[in-house]
Amino acid sequence: MEPWVAWLLVAALLGVAELLTVTFALGLLAVAALAAGLVGALGLPLAVQAAVFAAGSIAGLAVVRPIAIRHVRQPPPLRSGTAALVGREAFTLTEVTRRGGRARIGGEEWTARPYDPDLVIPAGATADVLAIEGATALLYPVSSGTDEEPP
Repeated sequence: MEPWVAWLLVAALLGVAELLTVTFALGLLAVAALAAGLVGALGLPLAVQAAVFAAGSIAGLAVVRPIAIRHVRQPPPLRSGTAALVGREAFTLTEVTRRGGRARIGGEEWTARPYDPDLVIPAGATADVLAIEGATALLYPVSSGTDEEPP
C-alpha cells in the first residue's frame, strides 16, 4: 500500500473518532494526516510526509485548538433591549384585554395585551412577560385578583 493511502485512511479514522468524541484534537490530527497524504500523493518522500504531519499537528494543537475551545466556552450573549424583558414580571396598571391595556415592567410603563387573546387580566395583577411585539408586551397572568404595586 502506498504511504499516501495510509495517511488518508488515518485521516478518515481520526475524523470519525473526532465525530464520536468532540475533543477538537483528533479532527486537527485528521487534517494534518490529510495534508501528509496530499504531500505523499505528490510523490514526496516519507520523511517529508512525516514532517508535514508533525508540523500540521503542532500548529493545529498549539494554535487552532485553544481558539476553538475559547469560542465554545464563551458565555451566551447578554440579552438587551426588548429581549431582556421576556421572562420578567409585570404589574398591570389597567385591565389588559385583547384590545390593550397598560403594565409596568421593570419601572417602565408598556402597552400590553394578554398572550392568550381570550384572557382578561385585571388591573393590579401580576403577570409574566412572554413576548414583546413592537412596543406591546404580551402577558400571561400568574395570580388572580389584585396585588400591591411593587415599589
